[in-house]
Amino acid sequence: MSSTAVLKAEARLFGREPGAHFWILAFPTLLLVILGSIPALRTTQDDLGGIRLVDAYVPVTVLLGMIVAGLQSLPPGITGYRERGILRRMSTTPVRPSALLSAHMGLHGAAAVLSALLALSVGRIVFDVHLPRQPFGYVLALLLAVAVALAIGALLSALARTSKAATAVGSAVFFPSMFCAGVYIPVQAMPDVLTRIVEFTPFGAAAQALNEAAAGDWPGWDHLGVLVAWTVLLTAAAARWFRWE
Repeated sequence: MSSTAVLKAEARLFGREPGAHFWILAFPTLLLVILGSIPALRTTQDDLGGIRLVDAYVPVTVLLGMIVAGLQSLPPGITGYRERGILRRMSTTPVRPSALLSAHMGLHGAAAVLSALLALSVGRIVFDVHLPRQPFGYVLALLLAVAVALAIGALLSALARTSKAATAVGSAVFFPSMFCAGVYIPVQAMPDVLTRIVEFTPFGAAAQALNEAAAGDWPGWDHLGVLVAWTVLLTAAAARWFRWE
């Protein structure tokens, strides 16, 4: 019951953060709308396998919401609670600090999923982007991508001692993560050598898995394996170094 109360309280607080709502929920879809409004991006590209650039950017915007949630929004919130002594005070009550951490991760994970659904819906309705032709594989890749984003956020929360440090470290990881996800250039358009390197990163593997499922294929087990491996590794590291005080 106490964990439920913590979740409800944190949900109310999270609902009062318009900045987080914009960057997690609205910004990825807004970026898709801006890019899709460019006529050249709505023509098929041979170097992308005969799809349009706007088609390639839907999985990118799906990942972008996760990256913002896990790297930019989650760590400052958790470290801010530690910095203000809230976690230390909670440890003296029947409510465990782990309930607070679980609530934050659950809320940010739900926001990332909603952001993905919004991007998929707008892509379909506004730009006639096909919905994933392999829906079960897409959902699996999506959930693993959310898990790895939250695992990165948990590790950043463990390593950063203050909210300012969490924001700084999160920003340092944020931009390389966007590159690997294909924000600057779709993974399909990268040179082969760079693509193979990017596929070993969490969001590079996620981008490839989502692209494969969107095209109708089951996501490659190598890409899913990379996501699982990173999630396990990062979660173990976060558990090892996380401190409530």
